[in-house]
Amino acid sequence: MPWTTKNFPNSWKNFDPLLRKKAIDIANAMLADGYKEEDVIPIATSQAQKWYENATPADLKELEKKDVTKHTKPKGPSGARLMEKDVIVRYQPDQKQWEVISDGALQADSLHRTKKEAVSRAREIAGKRGTRVIEKKKSES
Repeated sequence: MPWTTKNFPNSWKNFDPLLRKKAIDIANAMLADGYKEEDVIPIATSQAQKWYENATPADLKELEKKDVTKHTKPKGPSGARLMEKDVIVRYQPDQKQWEVISDGALQADSLHRTKKEAVSRAREIAGKRGTRVIEKKKSES
């Protein structure tokens, strides 16, 4: 169930109403994407505060009118569903670069000139997730 401007996490009760609304907006989008509620609150809080600090008067006015409860589930694998997936390093011959991609993802995280750079990036991602890095040979692409 999405949060509303009347039903939201207790930690947001002392926020400025527009800051709280932005946090609700971000949190509801993350929930629709499949993130767990316990992960959503701190991320939405941090991102909303950053947004609010840099928001223009036009941004604030637009947010006032926005319905923050309506978020549709995106098609394809989401970031939340990919968080537990292994990270693959594979060569892309058409681009002549090494690709770092989560297993099942539609889009690569990054492309690198060397396999060493790609493996380094893949280890960084997998280390944060607690997953494995799967290194493919150039010939396996």
